[in-house]
Amino acid sequence: MAQIALVFAVRDVTESVTTLGVVVAARSLANLVFLLWGGVVADRLPRQLVLVGSSAVSAGSQGLLAVLVLTGTVSVPAFVVLAAVNGMSSAFSFPASSALAPQTVPAEQRQRANALLRLGQNSSMIAGASLGGMLIAFTGPGWGLAADALSFVLAGLCFSFVRVPAAGVAAGRRPGVLSELRVGWTEFVSRTWIWGVVVAFVFVNAAHAGGTMVLGPVMADTVIGREAWGFVLAAQTVGMVAGAFVALRIKVRRLLLLGVACVAAFAGLPLALAVYPEPWLLMITAFVAGLCLEQFGVAWETSLQHHVPEDRLARVYSYDMLGSIAAVPLAQLVVGPLSQLAGITATLLGCAAIHVIATAAMVGSRSVRAVENVPSAQPVH
Repeated sequence: MAQIALVFAVRDVTESVTTLGVVVAARSLANLVFLLWGGVVADRLPRQLVLVGSSAVSAGSQGLLAVLVLTGTVSVPAFVVLAAVNGMSSAFSFPASSALAPQTVPAEQRQRANALLRLGQNSSMIAGASLGGMLIAFTGPGWGLAADALSFVLAGLCFSFVRVPAAGVAAGRRPGVLSELRVGWTEFVSRTWIWGVVVAFVFVNAAHAGGTMVLGPVMADTVIGREAWGFVLAAQTVGMVAGAFVALRIKVRRLLLLGVACVAAFAGLPLALAVYPEPWLLMITAFVAGLCLEQFGVAWETSLQHHVPEDRLARVYSYDMLGSIAAVPLAQLVVGPLSQLAGITATLLGCAAIHVIATAAMVGSRSVRAVENVPSAQPVH
């Protein structure tokens, strides 16, 4: 709900695509700056406590933004600052939540646990995307932001019931932050398949953030309508739910190879937006992209949890996220000027091509093809 509400709240203040890119880039940039520290904190402290704190900060920032939008007092600087606060909070929640699952289930159940976890997340996103589109259409984006703030309050309450110990060593024996970051970096670079996939996702996420998530709403305003765009995003989350059910039943030895091959489907939505932006086709391509996204997501998380030591997992996740979204702020900033120079259609076609090329690079990697879906105490190079 929040991403739809934020985009259209900004567009109600200014129609500038470049300004929209600046706002969403502020969130991404703050996320980048704090991600590594978030990984260290999540490996030092009980991860559920990190998630409670992150939820509280997110609820506050989104709640304040909702009030400003609803009262008509919001400005572009306010959008930028509060988006940055929300991005900072997310930098702490992502490594903590990602590393929490293997502390609650045995190794042989991790693939199913990850699929069930993503099923729950994506099921809630279906209602959020649909409700977000309707709220924007009938009441305005401010109420979507308010509902998002409430959801963070509820999330923090739920996380407070989780009871797992801190994964790190005792406080008196902990090394410094820089030393812990070096240990996490060593784990990250020692496995070629990890950094290889992350490098590919530098381009995949940049193409998605700049193309689909910035130019998609622009196309909605000019071609298909805001309500239809909400249903397109809802179709993607329906596909993600379906994909989670598929991932629950898949039993293949080279799960990661299957996952990265599915990334090619991400090209469908920008391609349809560029060539034939009809709502029914956009919903189909979004559904397929969501289904395939889940195959990659479950495969990736399960592979990391199988092959990275638990007490270093949050730091590896933070390096993973940092690398994966490194180019996102730049993409969000330049997509406006680029689309004005080359045209929206050409820019969307370029984004689709990036998804296909990145998929080919991952599938072609011998290291990726060698990763097996079995727990291992030894590094996999």
